[in-house]
Amino acid sequence: MKLIVKVFPEITIKSPPVRKRFIRQLAKNIRTVLRDLDPDLAVTGVWDNLEVETAVEDPRLLREMVERLSCTPGIAHFLEVHEYPLGDFDDILEKCKRHYAAQLPGKIFAVRCKRAGKHSFTSMEVERYVGGCLRQQCGAAGISLSAPEVEVRMEIRDQRLFVIHSQHDSVGGYPLGALEQTLVLMSGGFDSTVAAFQMMRRGLLSHFCFFNLGGRAHELGVMEVAHYLWQKYGSSQRVLFVSVPFEEVVGEILGKVDNSQMGVVLKRMMLRAATRIAERLKIDALVTGEAISQVSSQTLPNLSVIDSATDMLVLRPLVASHKQDIIDTATHIGTAEFAKNMPEYCGVISVNPTTRAKRERIEYEERQFDMAILERALERARLVPIDRVIDELGEEIRVEEVREALAGQIVLDIRHPDTAEDEPLTLPGIEVRTLPFYALNNRFKELDTNRQYLLYCDKGVMSRLHAHHLLSEGHANVRVYRPA
Repeated sequence: MKLIVKVFPEITIKSPPVRKRFIRQLAKNIRTVLRDLDPDLAVTGVWDNLEVETAVEDPRLLREMVERLSCTPGIAHFLEVHEYPLGDFDDILEKCKRHYAAQLPGKIFAVRCKRAGKHSFTSMEVERYVGGCLRQQCGAAGISLSAPEVEVRMEIRDQRLFVIHSQHDSVGGYPLGALEQTLVLMSGGFDSTVAAFQMMRRGLLSHFCFFNLGGRAHELGVMEVAHYLWQKYGSSQRVLFVSVPFEEVVGEILGKVDNSQMGVVLKRMMLRAATRIAERLKIDALVTGEAISQVSSQTLPNLSVIDSATDMLVLRPLVASHKQDIIDTATHIGTAEFAKNMPEYCGVISVNPTTRAKRERIEYEERQFDMAILERALERARLVPIDRVIDELGEEIRVEEVREALAGQIVLDIRHPDTAEDEPLTLPGIEVRTLPFYALNNRFKELDTNRQYLLYCDKGVMSRLHAHHLLSEGHANVRVYRPA
């Protein structure tokens, strides 16, 4: 099979040295993405088009090649072609008949010819001759240049003829590795996954930074969607998955910061931590999935105060996007199903969050915060090559859910203290204790190991994630309470 790869149009308007560099990077990326399917794959061309040639004939492998190239940044579209030496008009006609004769009887068609190089004829002359002969010889119903049912497509490049039999669109953008690096703050929801995709599609090498608020299960879930994004759209380059334990940070915020300021302070702590990691890795910018006023922390005044926590460039590719557009994109790129089952930032939930944060007030609140806790979180951050996280995803532990608590079991209400106080959980004959999620992992080991504990939260998400984490640490006496 031979493919003609058409590069992203913006590449073609670059200066000659930049254009050549981008094309060489794209060729390298294509070899990397496809080499496990065909180690002998040939990729040639350095100026406008790239030619990809493989001797592989297995239809399954060929389909996989097409799928991977359809997700490779830097490619606008690519053509499946048959190549022949350029002959005269009659020879061109015969080659077109070989591939299109069976499609033309009774159909309205058009002939499209693109040409590069010096020839004694024009593209239009080729189209007229081939089109007239095909109509007479193949039983076509007629010719329409504006609304054909079948397009007979070819390209003539110097002394070669390419008869095109299919075209596949790709993601466009610049080749990964040709531009700078970014660090994407990844929660695993709709917004952050789409923001990561937008950066990757543009050609920016994107590492993933996850602030762990929900225990090991939440971490595994975000690892899974990050690995999916990398494998589908960015596997030509190796990147890192960075996991920062942030439960203690959340606990400190909940204990020291005024409720209305919690969301802004949490985002500022995340930016501080992400900046330190990016500086350590020599990464140029941070990326978030924030969109204007989608939630209270994303108003313009709040975003301004949040950004003042760092001197590093913060990119927000979704800043003016509508939520439904983001969800539609997530569906298109394949991250929607992950996002549907992923909690949002599941830490700080302010009762009356401010929408017009003042920098002086936020800085006052942060003076109550013990910054040694943030330092500890950074010291405990894990950096895992993205191609290795799949090893950890195989360690999944099942969590048992129960609909009814039995005598002797203890239900642990892990909701935010304000919620637990406003909507107390009462179960006749069953002991209920309040133990906020941010303190659960540290205090669970103090509980009686001979008792059975059922974790409870409103939607069952936080309880399931924390139960998973506790089970993974060897605590077998934990389940999830999900009343019918």
